[in-house]
Amino acid sequence: MKPQVKGIDECRQCAVLFRLGRDVEAALTMVDLFDETQRLFAQAPRDDQQAWALMLGQMLACQERQDWLGLADFMEYELIELLENLPA
Repeated sequence: MKPQVKGIDECRQCAVLFRLGRDVEAALTMVDLFDETQRLFAQAPRDDQQAWALMLGQMLACQERQDWLGLADFMEYELIELLENLPA
């Protein structure tokens, strides 16, 4: 399985946890997911790295204000789109 595909599945699963109100479990999953995503983007083109950095900041802001639905939306839609558009 390609790393992007694994990351996409994990984004969806984590988003579901946030939507179900299981924020502690989701946050622990999110840490692992973000570590793996960071490794993927470390080798990506500069524009993709910048897009990831901007999105990461927005997602962490959602987490800080405990906007779990906003964070879930970022993970399920925006981050997945960014992962799908990464070069192979």
